[in-house]
Amino acid sequence: MKSLFKIIILCCLFLYSGYSIAQGDKDKVEAIRVSFISEQLKLTTNESEKFWPVYNEYNDKIKAVRKNLRQSFKKAPDELTDKDAEDLYQLDLKSKQAEAELYKQYREKIKAIIGARKTVKLRAAEEEFKRKVMDAIKDKND
Repeated sequence: MKSLFKIIILCCLFLYSGYSIAQGDKDKVEAIRVSFISEQLKLTTNESEKFWPVYNEYNDKIKAVRKNLRQSFKKAPDELTDKDAEDLYQLDLKSKQAEAELYKQYREKIKAIIGARKTVKLRAAEEEFKRKVMDAIKDKND
């Protein structure tokens, strides 16, 4: 477990430190994330086969919503007209609402696959992973 954690931290440091990494490295990090979450949830083979396609689909949709929002915010705020600013404001609200709707929709699908207890554990595992990554980044910068 400690070696897996070290690999996770190392890969995440590269991701979050501003370095550009190759697709192969991103794939490795993704594999580590899958391993970490699978281990935390103690997914059976059957659960894993059903869970990961749904979970990945959810993440892909969330990434698409966020990417669209990020691309819309590329223009400097001081360069926006009042109408452009209002449009971006509304897009931001709609994006957050879309994320919340996707979260609810996909958590229900996930709960149907792995049950309520493991769905709650999923949330905890995601938060733990993020926290460990942030701690590793903080330790690297200290």
